[in-house]
Amino acid sequence: MDAEKSSSSSFEDLSNLNEQERAELASSVPAPAEANEQPSTAEQNDKPESEAKATEESESECMDILGNGTLLKKVLKKGRSELRPESKDLVTVSYTGRLEDGTVVEEQSNAVVQIDDVEVVQGLDMALKLMNEGEVAEVIVNPRFAYGELGVKDPTEQDPVIRTVPPNATITYTVELVSMREESDIEARTYASRKEIGNRKRLRGNFWMKRQEYNLAIQSYRRALEYLDDTVSAGGMMESGSAGSVELSTAELQNLLEDRMKVYNNLALAQLKISAHEAALKSVDHVLKCQPNNAKALYRKGKILDAKGDTAGAITLLQKAATIDVDDKLIQSELSKLILKSKREARNERDLYQKMLGQAQKLEQKTKAPPAAQTAESSKIMMWGYLVGTILIGVVGVAMYRYNNP
Repeated sequence: MDAEKSSSSSFEDLSNLNEQERAELASSVPAPAEANEQPSTAEQNDKPESEAKATEESESECMDILGNGTLLKKVLKKGRSELRPESKDLVTVSYTGRLEDGTVVEEQSNAVVQIDDVEVVQGLDMALKLMNEGEVAEVIVNPRFAYGELGVKDPTEQDPVIRTVPPNATITYTVELVSMREESDIEARTYASRKEIGNRKRLRGNFWMKRQEYNLAIQSYRRALEYLDDTVSAGGMMESGSAGSVELSTAELQNLLEDRMKVYNNLALAQLKISAHEAALKSVDHVLKCQPNNAKALYRKGKILDAKGDTAGAITLLQKAATIDVDDKLIQSELSKLILKSKREARNERDLYQKMLGQAQKLEQKTKAPPAAQTAESSKIMMWGYLVGTILIGVVGVAMYRYNNP
């Protein structure tokens, strides 16, 4: 399971705790001598030097951000202000990531990163919220909050700045928070800007999908939809410009629709991977509502229905997808599997029915057997009764005859 990010309030608490510790450290310094006890000249000369040394040591201390040693931060250069970025703020950062042997595996200069949008590794994303503007810090990130057990084999289109990272590698970042600013209203952005940012977040989601970090992928896809989805007003899609609102062209609308469909399709897959079946159905239905013959969406929905136990419904959708994209071997393979599964389920159901029917027949025979035996026994008793009765009648008749004819 992917580790959840700490909330902003958690970071504020950690920050306050650190300041409190520094205050306690300062309060532990012996109180100044009474007025009638003047310090010596040597003590006066040593005091500024000792205070400066104590301050330097305090600044060089590592902050254990999560309290378990998996994410450490040490200030190398104090910031020029006390301002810190908050969630969704845009920060400009320069950073270099090194392995324990000093090998550089990641490097960026003046990169724009949105806080809490996992556009960098989780550990660095969390540490940025604890940095002041202009600060330079060293951040030591445990594999759990870096590239984990998978590492990075080769650079990708989404992250060309990342070089090969071995599995379970601890990465030490030297990072400078150059500047920061609040995120502007999405509605105020131009069509080109929203399209560019939305697709960048979509690609980041694809990056996390390939790494099987499905929750992080879902987070990225949802953020992408905020830029690609929320663009239609009651009067149609408009783009703000110097000359006022301008209606977007049909081609632009179609391009944006295609981008949204890609995001919803991928979002459905990520939700399916974590067994969020109802959410996945809603996502894929967004696609099929606009593109009912989207083979990938039909395939996704078929997989979802199969996971929910509706094999027949899944087969119907995959058959439709197979007729639309006849060259897709994945669809053909999955359809064959589902047909075999359906036959196996039907055979098992038939065998179960026959077994139940056989047990019912045996039970019926057992319940009917005692009355049949009882009927045969009753017939024997009745025959003996008739025989005895006949004999008695004969005896009585003989007795009466002798009595009447002595």
